[in-house]
Amino acid sequence: MVPRLSRRTFLKAATATTAATYAARAIPAWADVDQGAVVVHTPLTTFAYSEVTLLDGPMKEQFEQNHARFLHLDDDRLLKVFRQVAGLPAPGEDMGGWYDLTGFSLERNDFHGFIAGHSFGQYLSGLARAYAVTGSEPTREKINRLVKGYGETLDPQAKFFAGYRLPAYTYDKISCGLIDAHAFARDPLAMGIHKRLTRAMAAYLPEKALSRQEQRSRPHPDTSFTWDETYTLPENLFLAYQRSGDTFYRDMAKQYLEDDSYFGPLAQGNNVLPFEHAYSHVNAFSSAMQAYITLGSEKHLQAAKNGFEMLAKTQSFATGGWGPDEAFGEPGRGQLGDSLASTHASFETPCGAYGHFKITRYLLRATKDSRYGDSMERVLYNTILGAWPIQADGTSFYYADYATTGKKVWYPQKWPCCSGTFPQLAADYHISTYLRSDDGVYVNLFTPSAVQWNDGGGRYGLKQETKYPFDNKIKIRVSASQPKDYTLYVRIPSWAVPDPVLSVNGKRVADPVRPGAFASIRRTWSDGDRVELELPMPLRLETVDRNHPNLVALVQGPVVLFAVADAQPSFDRDALLEAKSTNNGAGDWLATAANGSKITMRPFMNIDKESYSTYVLLKS
Repeated sequence: MVPRLSRRTFLKAATATTAATYAARAIPAWADVDQGAVVVHTPLTTFAYSEVTLLDGPMKEQFEQNHARFLHLDDDRLLKVFRQVAGLPAPGEDMGGWYDLTGFSLERNDFHGFIAGHSFGQYLSGLARAYAVTGSEPTREKINRLVKGYGETLDPQAKFFAGYRLPAYTYDKISCGLIDAHAFARDPLAMGIHKRLTRAMAAYLPEKALSRQEQRSRPHPDTSFTWDETYTLPENLFLAYQRSGDTFYRDMAKQYLEDDSYFGPLAQGNNVLPFEHAYSHVNAFSSAMQAYITLGSEKHLQAAKNGFEMLAKTQSFATGGWGPDEAFGEPGRGQLGDSLASTHASFETPCGAYGHFKITRYLLRATKDSRYGDSMERVLYNTILGAWPIQADGTSFYYADYATTGKKVWYPQKWPCCSGTFPQLAADYHISTYLRSDDGVYVNLFTPSAVQWNDGGGRYGLKQETKYPFDNKIKIRVSASQPKDYTLYVRIPSWAVPDPVLSVNGKRVADPVRPGAFASIRRTWSDGDRVELELPMPLRLETVDRNHPNLVALVQGPVVLFAVADAQPSFDRDALLEAKSTNNGAGDWLATAANGSKITMRPFMNIDKESYSTYVLLKS
C-alpha cells in the first residue's frame, strides 16, 4: 500500500456545564486557575455517556466488541514498549505491528514497529469512555493499572520521545487517554502524570503548529518526521484546561493553533484543503471548535464551518467518506471519480469516521443545524458500521474500498491507527444519538436506544424502537415520573421528501414537518406518550463528481446500495431507479442491469467478502 507521503500509508467535547463540573472537583494544587476563563455555552450539549443506552443493534454490537477486546488485552503487552525504554522489567509478549519498538523500514514497505506505543492513549481513552457508559468495575481497575503503570515509566525528560518519529502524534493520543481517565474514570493519578508529560514534551515539539510543507522545509534525518501532527494538539489541550483549571494548557493550546496556513484562510473562505492529509486535517477542525468553546473565538468557529462545508461539497463520496489515498484533491478536477480507477484506499474508515463524528457533533452543538446530523448518519451507515471488528492479534479494518470493483480486506499490519479510534468512536455513539438544549431534547440518530435524565426532582426518558434504516418508521416512547413541559426536537433528514409524517399519540402534528430541519413538538409530556415518525425513502442517484456524470451511486434514505458483482455493472437510468426491495432483512434490493442480468444492491454494513461496486455506470 505504501509508499505514499501520508501518515497512515507512509470525547466527549467540553461544554460550559461539564467544564464547570470538572473545575468544581478537586483542582490540583499546581493548577493556576483562571477565574476569568471564557467557556462558550453551546446551544446544545451532550448527555452523559451513562444516560444513554444502546439497545440491540449494530451500534451496540460494535461498542460491546470494542469494550471486550481492550478490557481483555494484557496490561503488560500494552505497557511493554514504555517499560523497555525506561529500563524497567518488561514482561509480556510484543504487541506486534505498528506498536513495537523496532523494525520499521520505508524501503521495505514494512510498517512493523512504525510508531511504538502510538495507540496506548486511545485504548485508554476508549476504556475510560466505556467505563462512563457501563460503570464496569473491572474496566475502572484496568484504567487505574494502566495509568499507574504508564506513570512509572515516565521520567522528568520523557526520554521515550527522544529521537521518536512522531512525537506530537503519539503525545496527543496519550494526552487524550489521561484526561479521559481523569474525567470519566476519576483516576487519581491521571492529571498529575499528564502535567509531567506535557511539561517534558516541550523538548520534542516545535515552537508552533507546523504544516506539512513547513516540516518538509526543516532538515531532519527521518523523512517520516514531516508527517507529524502538531496542528491536532489544541483540542485535547483545551480539554485538559477545562478539566483541570490550569491555564498552562490553555496557553499551550493557543500556541499550536495552525492559524497562519489553515484556520485563518479557512475562516476567510479560502479552500486550503487540497493536497493535505485528509484525516488529520479534518481532526484539526475539532481544535478550531475547542478554540471557539474555550476562547469564544468566532474566527475558529467560522473556520470549522467553512472547512466542513468544503469537505462535504468538494471531497466527499456518496457514502460520506472522503480522502482517497488519505489526501484531499483539487475541486473541479474529477479527483473522486478518477480515484475509483486508481486506488483501493478510498476512505480511512475508523479514523475518518471518528473525526467526522467529532466535528459534526461539535457543529451541531454550536448551530443546531440538522444537516450535521444528516452527515453523521451517512458516515455511520455507509462506512463504520461495515467495518470488521478488531481481532485479538490486532488485525484491523482500515480502508473502505470504493474502487470500480472493490472488496473488503484486512489491513496487513497489526494495531494500526484505526485500532485506536474504533473503540473511542463506538463509545461515542452514546453521546451522538441524543443532545440537550435549555428547552428540551434533540433526537439526532435513529437507532434502538434509550435516554434518561433527571430534572427538577423528576425522572424522564425516551426510548426508540426502530429497524431504521431498513424500515422507514421510528417510534419513540416517553417516560416521565410526573408530567413535564419541554420541547422534543426530531431530525427530519433533507432527503425525506415529499411528505414525512410526524404524530403524537396517533395524531399528526399540526405544524409543517420540513426536511432538512429539526421538527419541534412543545407540549406537556406524560408517561406513556408516544411519538411516531414515518419517513419517505425514495430511491435516488448521486454522481461521484461533475466530471464523471455517468458514474452514480444508488441511494435509499441514508444508505448507499452497493452493486454486488465481480465487475462494475452498467444500467439504464430508469431501470436502476426501478430496483425492487427483496425485504430480506439485510436491506438488499434487486436491479436489472443493461445486459438483462439481476444485480443485488446491498448496504455496506451487510457486505462481507463479496466483490462490489460503490458506483455503477449509466449507459449514455
